[in-house]
Amino acid sequence: MFERFTEKAIKVIMLAQEEARRLGHNFVGTEQILLGLIGEGTGVAAKVLKSMGVNLKDARVEVEKIIGRGSGFVAVEIPFTPRAKRVLELSLEEARQLGHNYIGTEHLLLGLIREGEGVAARVLENLGVDLAKVRTQVIRMLGETAEVAAGGGGGKGSTKTPTLDEFGSNLTQQASDGKLDPVVGRQNEIERVIQILGRRTKNNPVLIGEPGVGKTAIAEGLAQRINSGDVPDILEDKRVLTLDIGLLVAGTKYRGEFEERLKKIMEEIRGAGNVILVIDEVHTLIGAGAAEGAIDAANILKPALARGELQCIGATTLDEYRKHIERDAALERRFQPVMVGEPSVDDTIEILRGLKERYEAHHRLKIADEALVAAATLGDRYISDRFLPDKAIDLIDEAGSRVRLLNSKLPPAAKEIDKQLRAVQKEKEDAVREQDFTKAGELRDKEVELREQIRTILASRKDDEPATAEAADSSAAEPAQAAAVEAKVDAAAQLADGADSDRAPVVTEEDIAQIVASWTGVPVQKLTESESVKLLNMEETLHQRLIGQDEAVKAVSRAIRRARVGLKNPNRPIASFIFSGPTGVGKTELTKALAAYFFGSEEAMIRLDMSEFMERHTVSKLIGSPPGYVGFNEGGQLTEAVRRRPYTVVLFDEIEKAHPDVFNLLLQLLEDGRLTDSKGRTVDFKNTLIIMTSNIGSKVIEKGGGGLGFEFGGGDAEETQYNRIRSLVNEELKQYFRPEFLNRLDEIIVFRQLSRDE
Repeated sequence: MFERFTEKAIKVIMLAQEEARRLGHNFVGTEQILLGLIGEGTGVAAKVLKSMGVNLKDARVEVEKIIGRGSGFVAVEIPFTPRAKRVLELSLEEARQLGHNYIGTEHLLLGLIREGEGVAARVLENLGVDLAKVRTQVIRMLGETAEVAAGGGGGKGSTKTPTLDEFGSNLTQQASDGKLDPVVGRQNEIERVIQILGRRTKNNPVLIGEPGVGKTAIAEGLAQRINSGDVPDILEDKRVLTLDIGLLVAGTKYRGEFEERLKKIMEEIRGAGNVILVIDEVHTLIGAGAAEGAIDAANILKPALARGELQCIGATTLDEYRKHIERDAALERRFQPVMVGEPSVDDTIEILRGLKERYEAHHRLKIADEALVAAATLGDRYISDRFLPDKAIDLIDEAGSRVRLLNSKLPPAAKEIDKQLRAVQKEKEDAVREQDFTKAGELRDKEVELREQIRTILASRKDDEPATAEAADSSAAEPAQAAAVEAKVDAAAQLADGADSDRAPVVTEEDIAQIVASWTGVPVQKLTESESVKLLNMEETLHQRLIGQDEAVKAVSRAIRRARVGLKNPNRPIASFIFSGPTGVGKTELTKALAAYFFGSEEAMIRLDMSEFMERHTVSKLIGSPPGYVGFNEGGQLTEAVRRRPYTVVLFDEIEKAHPDVFNLLLQLLEDGRLTDSKGRTVDFKNTLIIMTSNIGSKVIEKGGGGLGFEFGGGDAEETQYNRIRSLVNEELKQYFRPEFLNRLDEIIVFRQLSRDE
C-alpha cells in the first residue's frame, strides 16, 4: 500500500503512530494523521497548514479536548481506523486526479479534507481553518514548486502533455536546438508521410525497411521540416514526439497501471491536438503491458488509430512487420505502409557529405572526400550483411575515432606536461573572460613553453629509437621523420585545445580501408596494395609453391585478372574453376596457394568433401535443414562458414561424387553469387573463389603422359598433345555434368601428369 508514498509521507505515518502512543490510543485515526502532517514540518501540507495559522501545540490541545487520552496500554502494531483507511484511499485518488504517480503529504492533506467527517476536520474547523480554501492553497503551492523545478515556469510545468513528455522526447524541440543530424535525400518518403498524415482517418504511416536504411531519420526529417516551416498548413505548429514503449511499461507493478498511463497519454494527445506520435519499433506495441487478463497497447490504441484521433508514425523492419503486424489484420489496416529502400552508393556518398561536419566537429579532425567515397564503396562491396547508409556512417565514425586516438597518444614523460598545458589553457581562458589581459599574456607564454617541451620529448624519443636499415642508409628519411614528429605534436596540441585548423588530423581512404579490414578479416594491404603490381607478380608467386602446371597457373591468373579489372559480372564470385587431373599433381596445393595469395592465409579456405553429399537428403547440409527438421537452428555447413568469413576460397573436393541436386544449388551460386539458407537469409558469395576438383579424365591424362610428348617431347608437339588431352577431358566432363553448369564456370583447367624431374 505504501510503495508509492514519498519519504515525507511515510514519515507522516510514522509520526501519526507516535502521536497515538503519546495519547495512549491503540488506533491511528484521522486526527493522528493530521498531527503527523503538522509535525513533519517540511512538506507541502505542513507549509499550507502553517500559512493558515495551524501549529502542533494548538492542534494537540484540540485533539485531546475532542477524544481525550487513552487507557495507556498500546499494542506494538497500531491499526488504522476505517476513516483513516478511507483517507489513505482518497489521497491515492487525489494523486491520480492531479496526474502524479506518487503520494505525498499534500495528497494526504487533500484526502483528510475530502473525507470531511473525521476528528481531523473538526479540529481544523475549531482552529479557524476554512476547509474549502485548503485545496486551493495546496494547488497554488504545488504550482510554485513545479515552477521552481522547471526553471521558472518553462518545461514540463507548462506543457499540455506532461505524461507524454515523461515517457518520450520532443523531436521538434531537438530540431529547433540543432541536436538532430541533417537528413539528406528521402524527400519522396517524407512527402508520402506528410500526404498520409493529412488524411481524415487512418492517418498513420508506418515506415518499413531493413535495419540501418534511415527509417528513424525520416521522422527526424519531418520534425526538421516542421521546425523550418516547410510543410503544408495542416502540419504547421505540430509537435513530433517519440514514445518509448520500454519506459512506458517500466515500473508498472500492478494490473491497470500500464493501461492508465497509456489512456492518460491518449487523452493528452486529444486535448493538445497538435501532437504527431512517433513509435520506433512499432511492433513492440503488440504484447506490451499484456499481463494475465489485461489487454496490450496495440488493442488500446486501435480505436483512436482508426478514427484519426491519433496521428502516429511507426517504424519497423520488414521481418518484424510480417511477423507481428501483418498477423493482426485489424491493426494492419489502420497503418499505411511506406517502404524505405536501401539508398544507392551515390546517394550514400551525398548523405555522408551532409553528415561530414557533425563528425568532424565531434572527432575534432578533417575527413577527406575520398574517405567518404571509400566508406560507401568499400562498405557496399565488402560488408554484405548490413545496409547502407548505416554501415558507411559507422565506418566514418570508427575511422574518425581511430585517427583521433592515434594522433592523441603521448609518451609517459609528456603526459604530465600535457596535464599542465590543459590547466594553463583553462586558466588563460578564465583570465580572458575576466579581461585580465596581462595575466592572459603570461599564461600564453607559459603555454608556448610547455608545447615546446612536449615537442622536445617527442623528438628525443624518436632519436632514441633504433634506426631501421632503410633509415640508416637513407638520410632523406630524416626530414620525413621530423615532419611526422612535428605533425604528431601539432595534432596532440590541437586535440588538447580543441582547435580546428588546416593542420588537424585527416581521415583518409587508407584509414577507412583499415577499419574495413578489421571488421571483415581481409588483410589491409590486400585492399590498398597496387592492383597492377599484384596481378603482374601472380604467376611468379604461385610458382614458388607449385612445380610445373604452367597452363593451370596461367589459366588461373588470366581468370583472376579478368575478375580484378572488372571484365566480369560484379554479382558473380571472383572466379570459378574445375581442376581436373589425376591424384597428386597439385590441384589442392594450387588451391592453398591461391588462398594464401589472395586472402592472406591458407586457413582462409572452406573445404567440402563431396563424397559426403552423395545422398539426396544430404544436400540440406549445405544450406541448413528446412523448418521442422532436426538441425534447423544450426544452419548449413557452406552458408554458415561463408557468412562468418565472406572472403575465402571454397573448395568442393571430388565434385563428381556429389548428388545431382547439389549442382542445382551451385547453378545459383555461380550465376548470382549468392545462396539463400533455410532461414531465408541471403549469403553473399561475390567475394569467394570457387574451386572444384575432379578426377574425371585422369585416365586420359595418364595415357597421354606415357611417352607421348610430355616427358621427352618438346615445343609444339607437347602443346598439341596437351590441347588434344584437354579436349578429350572436356568431352568426358560433358558426359558427367550438364551444359548449363559447365557454361557458368570461368575455366576448366586440366592438370598434367608430372614428369620424373618435376
